[in-house]
Amino acid sequence: MISCVGGADVHFSPGLTLHTQHSRITGTATYTCTGIDPRSHPTSARSIIKGAGETSCLGIASTAVEEITWNTGEHSKVLYERHNLVQPVSGETVAAVDGRVVEGKYKGRTVASPGAQLTLRPLDCASPQGVDTINGPTTLVIT
Repeated sequence: MISCVGGADVHFSPGLTLHTQHSRITGTATYTCTGIDPRSHPTSARSIIKGAGETSCLGIASTAVEEITWNTGEHSKVLYERHNLVQPVSGETVAAVDGRVVEGKYKGRTVASPGAQLTLRPLDCASPQGVDTINGPTTLVIT
């Protein structure tokens, strides 16, 4: 098992509004990691997130891919087929994301990536442009 903590910036195009619409999702994350044996596990990573789905400020149902580059130079591609997010009115996004590694290091293993991201402008949900960016802490647990 490897466990990583860090931060994520996620962007929506078009932005999240009070009405459900199809959006493109992009983002980046950075992690600091620990494992059972630090000599055989990476200690940090960075990633690129790409996906799409039905989105609003009240909920998000999407599919995404996270392409992870470990500090060892190795790579992993994670497919999140269940990417359920809840957007309470306060502007906080609570993520319950499960997936699996489909390519590279840890291929075949399961992934959980819970996190809580915030928008500094939650009232933008009521605007035509919506909330286009959320950011905050995230985790990555590969078992």
